[in-house]
Amino acid sequence: MSRNIICLCTGALLSVLALPASAQQSGKIPRIGYVTLASLIAISDRTEAFRQGLRELGYVEGKDIIIEWRSAEGKRDRLPALISELVKSKIDVIVTAGGGVTRPAKQATSTIPIVMAQDADPVGNGFVASLARPGGNITGLSNISSDLVGKRLELLKEIVPKLTRVAVFGTSTNIDNSRELKELENTAGTFGMKLQYLDVLNFNDFTTAFRTSVKWRADAVLMIVSGPVLLANLKEVIELAVKHRLPVQYTLRRHVEAGGLMSYGVNLPDLDRRAATYVDKILKGRKPADLPVEQPVKFELVFNLKAAKQIGLTIPPNVLVRADRVIR
Repeated sequence: MSRNIICLCTGALLSVLALPASAQQSGKIPRIGYVTLASLIAISDRTEAFRQGLRELGYVEGKDIIIEWRSAEGKRDRLPALISELVKSKIDVIVTAGGGVTRPAKQATSTIPIVMAQDADPVGNGFVASLARPGGNITGLSNISSDLVGKRLELLKEIVPKLTRVAVFGTSTNIDNSRELKELENTAGTFGMKLQYLDVLNFNDFTTAFRTSVKWRADAVLMIVSGPVLLANLKEVIELAVKHRLPVQYTLRRHVEAGGLMSYGVNLPDLDRRAATYVDKILKGRKPADLPVEQPVKFELVFNLKAAKQIGLTIPPNVLVRADRVIR
């Protein structure tokens, strides 16, 4: 009898002691790794949008979810180590801020879910089998839009009188560079425009590109340089545009807020906000392979009238009224 009582008491005690551990296991706080090539300060509008998306879904950072922020500070060679660190820590989901991050993430793991906050060509880059059926551990959002390039050239034609020559500043090392250039060439033909491509890998290349554009008698510049190369030198690039009195069209609102003339492109913060939805679905048991890649639904047209005045350009009223924001 005494032996039975001791056994029962011991079993009960072990059960009680096991409860906290079991509860802790079932109530484990999910950890999300957000990785970006650029600095976190440079994309603060995007990271805040991601946070906002999570808040809208009921998550409280630090309580219901933990976000491990990782930035390569513009140095691509740092990305593999940053991602490897997250993989080894058995992170629940990796969110990549762009294609340049998604590639090393794909190489690092085939099991941990990866959510693309944005990528210009997920299929072409080999990240997913198709937009409708990703088929692997990667899904998320694409910033590709079939008429985006054509719209950019059309807008330039509307604001620059007698536009015939457009200098295109790009970066050959960027994953999406060749695709964008091909689309530009196809579209330019329909408008009867001539393009001159100028490769930009560092700030000195910007200086050379502006000088070459002037010698070529370019009427405007279309900027498809992206990432740290442009962000790190944005102030100087804007000053060069004013110095050479060249209208420059950028892709992001932040470029115009910093003093650039105009931008037209995908609203990237909106994509980051929507990326939170993918994280939520995956944490609730959905597989990335079964979550279709979505495309952008919000685009932004922004003008800076101060910048226009500096180069002696007048933006037609019928174009201004279509802008999402006008900086005066």
